[in-house]
Amino acid sequence: MEVQPPSLQDNTELQCTMVPTMLGPCAVRLQSAPDSGNLTADVYLHGAAGSWTTFQPLLSTSPDRTRILIDLPGWGDSTQGAQLASATVEAMAGAVVEVLEDLGYTKWNLVGHSMGGVIALHIAAARPERTLSVAAISPTVFGAANSVRRPWRGLATLPWFTGMLLIMRSMAFLGNAGKVLIRAVATTPLLQLLLRPLFADPAAVPPHVIRRLGQEARPGAFCAAARALAGYDFATWHSIRCHVLVLRGSADVFTPQSDLDHLAALGPHIRTQTLPRCGHFGVAEQPVAVQHLLEELWQR
Repeated sequence: MEVQPPSLQDNTELQCTMVPTMLGPCAVRLQSAPDSGNLTADVYLHGAAGSWTTFQPLLSTSPDRTRILIDLPGWGDSTQGAQLASATVEAMAGAVVEVLEDLGYTKWNLVGHSMGGVIALHIAAARPERTLSVAAISPTVFGAANSVRRPWRGLATLPWFTGMLLIMRSMAFLGNAGKVLIRAVATTPLLQLLLRPLFADPAAVPPHVIRRLGQEARPGAFCAAARALAGYDFATWHSIRCHVLVLRGSADVFTPQSDLDHLAALGPHIRTQTLPRCGHFGVAEQPVAVQHLLEELWQR
């Protein structure tokens, strides 16, 4: 496994490598801790509208453990050879575990945003002996899954999520023309208008964060993630035993409070919290608060 120099967009402390998985090669960034012999890592899993860069606001401080940021198959720098037709939740979780085992880590704390939170929770259920904790930030779970299965009903219950799903399906149907159209919109003020519902206060979000969301949109990968979510058996999560923190923003249009209530019913080891004045991307809107809650979770 050859470690490559970071690209120009990378944080200078990050190293990048490609790791083969059952779903195709995954681009992996590592931010090493002073104690490089620690075989426990903090692992960050992005959602279906992003890449490892989703978590850049959390990387400014020196880590206590190595941080591992994975571009999941189909996103970021992991698009070449991605097997999206086989990308179930179980398969994506398996690919993450393949990466971690290839890197030599035996235990991990998982931080997942949106769809990444679903994958993190599945890993906790499937690998309880190795998963120390999970932080699921605005996970797209029960409400989003129902919207994928019944989009016309979803327009009434989760209109913004369902609207994005229908747009992505249309762009995926157009193939390369859809990708070109999305890239074109990403260079115009229209993008901020379209993504406005994702943030409680879009004006307070750095413009480059919003531009990056448009540039990293992957219609085919988004639709594959939606299919995976619709076919997932959430009952699997009853076997989770580690501490879990579930966060959502008070203005989150993708993760309703009812989803947190359902997750909290899994047991006393599940803690839920709502961040005030925050939307779906709490990592970008309130990184200090999110980092503080992560550190509290890890200390437990």
